[in-house]
Amino acid sequence: MGLVGRNRTEGDALESAQERRERWRSVYIIYFTMFQMSLGFSIVLTGVWPYLDKLQPGSSKEALGLAVGASPLGQLAASPLLGFWANRAGSARGPMLTTLALFVMASTLYAHLHLTRPYAHHWMLAARALVGVSSANVAVARSYLSAATRESERTRAVAGASLAQVLGFVVGPALQAAVAPLGPGEPYPPLGQYNHPIRLDMYTAAGWINAVLGLINFILFLPFFFKEKKIAAREAMLAHGKETEKEAMKAIKPDYVSSWMLVGAFFVLVFNFVLLETLATSLTMDQFAWNKKQALEYMGALMSAGAIVACVVFALITPLTKLFEERALLLWGGFLLTGMASILCIPWGPGPPPLAGSSGVTEEAGGGCPQHSQPWCENSRGLTIVQFLLGYTCVSIGYPLGVTLIQTIFSKVLGPRPQGVWMGVLTGAGCVSRALGPVFVSAVYARHGPDATFASTAALTFVALLALRLVYSRLKPPPSPEVVPPREMMPLKQNENVS
Repeated sequence: MGLVGRNRTEGDALESAQERRERWRSVYIIYFTMFQMSLGFSIVLTGVWPYLDKLQPGSSKEALGLAVGASPLGQLAASPLLGFWANRAGSARGPMLTTLALFVMASTLYAHLHLTRPYAHHWMLAARALVGVSSANVAVARSYLSAATRESERTRAVAGASLAQVLGFVVGPALQAAVAPLGPGEPYPPLGQYNHPIRLDMYTAAGWINAVLGLINFILFLPFFFKEKKIAAREAMLAHGKETEKEAMKAIKPDYVSSWMLVGAFFVLVFNFVLLETLATSLTMDQFAWNKKQALEYMGALMSAGAIVACVVFALITPLTKLFEERALLLWGGFLLTGMASILCIPWGPGPPPLAGSSGVTEEAGGGCPQHSQPWCENSRGLTIVQFLLGYTCVSIGYPLGVTLIQTIFSKVLGPRPQGVWMGVLTGAGCVSRALGPVFVSAVYARHGPDATFASTAALTFVALLALRLVYSRLKPPPSPEVVPPREMMPLKQNENVS
């Protein structure tokens, strides 16, 4: 080895400056994908009900629930399968290109639902389910981030991906509102007549925006732009003194107990967030006698403020991990704050909540606690606005901290091996949370009130915190196998008595 080779640092041995630029360019493409998949889900949330009602007047709210729930269910089913595909192929490009092509097709279908009448509801379910299947590529994206970043870069990379997802959820409804001036468009012609097969109105615009962004994303994954640079296995190979990356991965045994513990903790964290987001409007109408218009306006403003707080937290995660250990931040920042949010949402007020139909509060306006359908209203204590705001602040800080650090630690615990299937399992746990949140609202909140609801979630969160504390010492990268240095050749000892 020459003088230059001897003086190279480990970073130089891993990659050149050009390779590093290409590697991070591909990571930024992954960020865009995470943003776009979140936007693809959220952009239709505010418009799907009026769109469905226009396509099929008189549609039920159950049909709306199916249309919204089809996407996470599709993602749940496809996430482990896409992860398995990426692992077997040893490449993220094939699964990403396939799912993005499917996303463009599903989004175009959403913009042409008027051609499917009188079966528009069924075709809307199909379009949203296909969007969910295509958005399962976030499992492949997370797996690629783990393989394409060094251990020292992992927290920054996962925080960037989480921030991209949050921005997608925030920007989606804003884009839907931005195209509202297009209006609902001309009335649909009688069945069987199609004067304008291609329509652009405030409902179909969401589909067209998704299709265009999906096409751009597809192009970015072509070889000219997206170059797969998997550095984690190479880093492990050098660190463990192995001859090949395959040997390094075989020598590293991930801790499956802590891995499954993190999957369960991820489910609990997402469940808490989804439950509060789902319940917030109904809870404030019951507890503060807000009517529908007030609840939508106030909660819209509060959720926007919460999203801004979350973005600030994401930006601060990397510098925070330089001051505090990641595991400590996860437990005492993520889970403790999320558990406190549930405790703060248990009504502690001096009196009962305002009852609908009394003291000037009309049930028709939607304000007040409806004691006829929710008998607990008369015996429950009221929630104060200060409590609710403090609780929402806690979850706005705790959730982004927890969800980012769980993914970061999960990736490190698994080590440099292909993580497609495991990331699919983690993504699936989040999908189950999103599916169970609304069910929990109807099964527990409507029947037993906020005391039982938030006491249950607080207990669940603190059990998860305790479980993580029990495996605290195992929430770290797999131990490096002992590297035995080669023994140098030693000259044979001469018999000292030989003259």
